[in-house]
Amino acid sequence: MLTFAEEFLLLAHDKDRGDFVEIGLHTMNCALAGAALMDLAIQGRIDSDQNHLILVSHEPIGEPVLDFCLAQIAASREPKSIQDWVTVLANQGDQLRHLTIDRLLARGILERVDKRFLWVFHTFVYPQVNEREKIEVKQRITNILNSDDIPDPRDNFILALAERSGLLSEVFSQAVVEDRRGRVQQLLQLDPFGQAVNKAIRHIQLAVLSGVPSEV
Repeated sequence: MLTFAEEFLLLAHDKDRGDFVEIGLHTMNCALAGAALMDLAIQGRIDSDQNHLILVSHEPIGEPVLDFCLAQIAASREPKSIQDWVTVLANQGDQLRHLTIDRLLARGILERVDKRFLWVFHTFVYPQVNEREKIEVKQRITNILNSDDIPDPRDNFILALAERSGLLSEVFSQAVVEDRRGRVQQLLQLDPFGQAVNKAIRHIQLAVLSGVPSEV
């Protein structure tokens, strides 16, 4: 099963360019940090009360991006809120992205191509080798948008993450998103931990836009 961070990057992947949708680097980093925290919660490694994130177990999971985040939480000597941890981990967004992309490469979903300009400058692009996983993630979101049933918590969280990051309107047409706006807002309220993660992402986004640094 893919991690939330992997699913999020796949949704953000632009197969025509072999790159990722421009939602803003800091927003991307916050989303990946929130995705990792949600996976750690589902795996029983962390929990939360009203004020703080709580370490339940420091046992590694075997997923590089999750173990990277878990090790930092385990090493922290001061209690922090979910918002604090989204901020801390987002500040290491390059590492989160690289670890997540490496897992998608290892799974054979993406490949890395060195693209050169004028034989001097180069960058990496990531053509999609296997589209099945992205199609499956997008279909899960489509299903819950078009249904009035209570969704699976995993599906609900990835939808909420896509909405809070601005990715939802990049993946689906603006008309579809606006048509199901009420349903989306309803779904955002269902999961307390996921709601806290997404509120943290939103708060940090607003702080960045206003020029006020998020404190940890």
